[in-house]
Amino acid sequence: MISNWLASTLARRNIHYGWVMVAVTFLAALISAGTVGAPGVFIVPLQKEFGWSTAEISSALSIRFILFGLMAPFAAALMNRYGLRNVTLAAQLIVVSGLLASLAMTQVWQLILLWGVVIGIGTGMTALVLGATIAARWFVARRGLVVGILTASVATGQLAFLPLLATLTERYGWRVALGLVCVMLGVAAFAVLMVMRDRPSDVGLRPFGDEGSTPIPAPPPANAPIVAAALGTLRDSAKSSVFWILFATFFVCGASTNGLVQVHLIPMCLDYGIPQVQAASLLAAMGIFDFFGTIVSGWLSDRYDNRYLLFWYYGLRGLSLLFLPFSDFTFYGLSLFAMFYGLDWIATVPPTVRLTAQRFGAERANLVFGWIFAGHQLGAGAAAFGAGLSRTIYQSYLPAFFIAGALCIFAALIALAIARPQPKSVAEPKPVAA
Repeated sequence: MISNWLASTLARRNIHYGWVMVAVTFLAALISAGTVGAPGVFIVPLQKEFGWSTAEISSALSIRFILFGLMAPFAAALMNRYGLRNVTLAAQLIVVSGLLASLAMTQVWQLILLWGVVIGIGTGMTALVLGATIAARWFVARRGLVVGILTASVATGQLAFLPLLATLTERYGWRVALGLVCVMLGVAAFAVLMVMRDRPSDVGLRPFGDEGSTPIPAPPPANAPIVAAALGTLRDSAKSSVFWILFATFFVCGASTNGLVQVHLIPMCLDYGIPQVQAASLLAAMGIFDFFGTIVSGWLSDRYDNRYLLFWYYGLRGLSLLFLPFSDFTFYGLSLFAMFYGLDWIATVPPTVRLTAQRFGAERANLVFGWIFAGHQLGAGAAAFGAGLSRTIYQSYLPAFFIAGALCIFAALIALAIARPQPKSVAEPKPVAA
């Protein structure tokens, strides 16, 4: 098999196959995230072609965000039972099917069904849970860095493709741009099929950073019903106040990023006379800053108290959102916002994942984080709909930005309420060179 040959070839060069898993997951997540971010470009073209209101389109996107999050814990259970590659390929097939069918849609209920339900389920089958699972299974050392890299791919993918998609939409129509997304998803699916594997033992390896010599015990059989495994994890983790604090802060995270800025910044810029391509480029710039900010966040989360990292991340994000309405939407004001906000776009994920693994254990980390991520997308859905409703009723998005900024300040404060973790009795394995 290609994976076994590649693993042995890399081992001779002292490179762990886990980094191949990071690379292929990065590619798949980058392109899949582009699918999540694309509808922000299509809001105005759909309004012009079909006469749908901002609130109607936002309702479909809100459903997609909610399903994207609610699928996460069940996706983790599916991965535990059927394997990473099988679930990832199935998710990509569902997304492509929904996108291709949407090329012929003419009614708003079709938009809600395809972009809301089908794509929400498909993208939710991997989401950030895939990266959390890769980090927990394939890495003992540098987990925070790995989570930072894979999280950066998700956030950057949601933003980086926007200028290209906006240009194609402006010149050739939204259907051509959507067709390109389908082609890119096909490329990612081929890469997943060729090299993605479930566990290090599948290629005869131990996790990166594991220097032990005793045989690694086989993972417990994941033969429990999918729904029972997911709901059982929720029942157990809900007894912990840490779970609810992380759930609440991640609700705010989703509301202040995916649901608000990703969906509504381009239409809001159009309200201020900023062309769509230029507004999409602004989001792409945020994606570039986020790429570096999230990786640095992963590096920091391996070294510093994750509670204080969350305090600073949410606090600074809240200040940037409160600043935006006072930027007068000038070139310099928006550039400052893009840099400041972009560095913090989704930097909250690595410390949240590490706190989850510390408090609930590596084996259940992906399931617990799946439920915490559900909170993220519930927040995104609420903000996507709420901001669209604000625009429809008040003819302005600004109330939504003020509310999101205040919520971020609240999240920063409650993050400090997480109790300090108890010191470990056994030292962690020392990192090894790649």
